Amino acid sequence: MAETKIIFLVLPKVHLLDLAGPDQVFNEAMEQGANISLHYCSFEQQLATSSSLPFGKLQHFSKVKISKGDYLFIPGAELSYLYSPGLKKEKAVFNWVIDAHKKGAFICSVCTGAFFLALTGLLNGKRCTTHWKRVKELQQKFPALLVEENVLFTEDEQIYTSAGVAAGIDLALHITGRICDDHLSFNVARELVIYIRRKGEEEQQSVYLDYRNHIHSGIHKVQDYILTHIEKKLSLDDLAAIAFMSSRNLTRTFKKEIGLSVNEYITLIRKNRAKELLKNPDISRIDIANKCGLKSSRQLSRLLNEDE
Repeated sequence: MAETKIIFLVLPKVHLLDLAGPDQVFNEAMEQGANISLHYCSFEQQLATSSSLPFGKLQHFSKVKISKGDYLFIPGAELSYLYSPGLKKEKAVFNWVIDAHKKGAFICSVCTGAFFLALTGLLNGKRCTTHWKRVKELQQKFPALLVEENVLFTEDEQIYTSAGVAAGIDLALHITGRICDDHLSFNVARELVIYIRRKGEEEQQSVYLDYRNHIHSGIHKVQDYILTHIEKKLSLDDLAAIAFMSSRNLTRTFKKEIGLSVNEYITLIRKNRAKELLKNPDISRIDIANKCGLKSSRQLSRLLNEDE
């Protein structure tokens, strides 16, 4: 699989968390084997965040090559800067972003970064969002936009926009799932102590998100263990020990809390994992079986065909 570039266009007066949140998600994804690389650029030599934290000199945007399938992130910045006459004169950077979209790159904004995207014209006629305090302002200033409120992020014709600050993390996790798979995205969220990934505006079904609408910590621990050790033989006694329960109590409580038996849940996770791995032509069926805790490709075939 070819490497995917994640490029951050850092604006003057950038909000630090709008940049650092998604950046940390992708950095962790790289630590866990994602074939991505991180790049940072700007059009200003002297940069500082909205809280006056200075940056070192970043690469000029014109030196960054963006290809089809790459992701260009525009973190939010102070509106006073986004409204400034000086920014509107930066025609070259606006054209660079427009050209990146034409080449097939995904364009992503966090929080008030949507105001920057609106200045390029790319959001005209498209669904988008921003921080809840700025939704009406964005719509009034750019009436050609289809601004939505009460959503975490939107996607329309390879353009993502996300709501304020922490929603950029949700968007980055969603994109990690697209670039890699939901399993790796779940592991990244778990490593960053983001217990449950939040969704955008649509119900995007994911076995890693489903069956989590309960507050039983022991069952959550068992679910976490199953998700991260699906390649192993999972015995009821071992899982019960993780939850500090007897096997009988785990069987009863698990079914009560999530509506599936332990074995049904394990089968569901194995099937989903197998389907994700089958998308990679470089992995043999026996390797897929082993990665899903199965002993043979015949077991894998039975697992995938049992509902057909």
